[in-house]
Amino acid sequence: QVQRVESGGGLVQPGGSLRLSCAASGSIFKSLRMAWYRQVPGKERDLVAAITQGGSTYYAGAMKGRFTISRDNAENTVYLQMNSLHPDATAVYYCHALPPLLTYWGQGTPVTVSS
Repeated sequence: QVQRVESGGGLVQPGGSLRLSCAASGSIFKSLRMAWYRQVPGKERDLVAAITQGGSTYYAGAMKGRFTISRDNAENTVYLQMNSLHPDATAVYYCHALPPLLTYWGQGTPVTVSS
């Protein structure tokens, strides 16, 4: 089982930046594709970005160019650098594998973009 703790969210003004971190435990972390997802209450959870074991990245829709996903396999950590934030980025952000087949979702870290 790979357990994850998300952190780094908070309140930020439009146009601002945040760096989310996902600290994972488990020896198989290095063998997994990892991803960030987000969810707004009442809506489905959506994929934001993903990263392969070797560091290749994928971004959903308009995230490309504004968000950057990265990982440090030595530290079992995945990051999401979010720049030029728009209010529609407001959501709870979760990290998980891709596909999201791990046993549990974490608590996530909430991001609120508002002036």
